[in-house]
Amino acid sequence: MSARFRGCTTIFVCAAALSLVSVSSEASETIRVKLLSNAIQLDTGSVKAGTLTFEVTNAADNNMKHELVVLKTDTADDRLPVKNGQVPEARFRKMGEAEDVAPGKSKRLTLMLAPGHYVLICNKAGHYSQGMHTALLVTR
Repeated sequence: MSARFRGCTTIFVCAAALSLVSVSSEASETIRVKLLSNAIQLDTGSVKAGTLTFEVTNAADNNMKHELVVLKTDTADDRLPVKNGQVPEARFRKMGEAEDVAPGKSKRLTLMLAPGHYVLICNKAGHYSQGMHTALLVTR
């Protein structure tokens, strides 16, 4: 193998190793989310940007399935438009969702979130209007 090729290989391997280090040192946090009958509770209202895992538990006392939808928007969590009992998700930047969380069950949702204001809702018909929404601030 020529010295020139070995040098390129060494540089490539070093660059790859550095990229792995930067990815693994990225912020990672878990947010516990309780879906109640008429509210969404977070264990924190503010987190640092990066990989966030939502531990979503349906703790409602009404024996209904719920969901967690994460929307990026500057609109206040209690000011989203409602049409036919639901928030029109297409009007916002939808980051992801944990669908159909059965009573007493949990689901995980992992997202990469940039700094900004996010609104978390249950978008089952009528649930948003009953109070199933909250805000999350993601900082630098």
